[in-house]
Amino acid sequence: MINIFKQPLAALLVSCLITMTVSANTTDNKTDNTTDHKNDNVIASTLVKASQIAVNITEDSFSCIRDMTPVRHFYVDNLLGDVDATLAAANAPEGAIYPVGSVVQLVPTEVMVKREAGTFPATGDWEFFELQVDEKGSTIAKRGFVDVNNRFGGNCFTCHAPAREPWDFICESDHGCEPIPIDHAMTGALQRSDPRCGESVAESGDWLALLKLKTMVFIGLTKKWLEE
Repeated sequence: MINIFKQPLAALLVSCLITMTVSANTTDNKTDNTTDHKNDNVIASTLVKASQIAVNITEDSFSCIRDMTPVRHFYVDNLLGDVDATLAAANAPEGAIYPVGSVVQLVPTEVMVKREAGTFPATGDWEFFELQVDEKGSTIAKRGFVDVNNRFGGNCFTCHAPAREPWDFICESDHGCEPIPIDHAMTGALQRSDPRCGESVAESGDWLALLKLKTMVFIGLTKKWLEE
């Protein structure tokens, strides 16, 4: 943290203090205090401006998931460049509020982005995205705050809401969220086969995991079609 207060000057001005009057001391102190308050105001203004920077999100904002920074079984980034702050929040053992611009992604087709403070308090300012991805890049199929559903029909906000505090809506196995229907083998296979990354880096078992996932999606879509 930057110390915005001036360091004591007495040690450097001992000889001058002998001849200084009480009124002179009072005047100097007022001047110093005024300067300090000006510095406080400048810093506060800078922080306010930083929190108001708009997070411009387009389809170009999303690319190869493996170009992001891995954290345990998911990936993070920051659209405003403050990746270190996002990583600090992701690795905070007791939970933390993610900085504006943070991107959290488990699989290539689902993303959550931290928007400007006050954008949508109910979701902690997180906006959810459902993407379509191929070798050409990303297409935003759905985006929003409380009304985005994934390919399994699950509502993104409803899924993440149990992890509101202290995890800032980020679901992990011990954050209170309901278990998702896919396991780490499936999510890992999806990450390694992201078509936006070029050639896949498949590991043993990925083919079977993807086959199981495709079967689950097919069954889910069929069930939804029959219900409708």
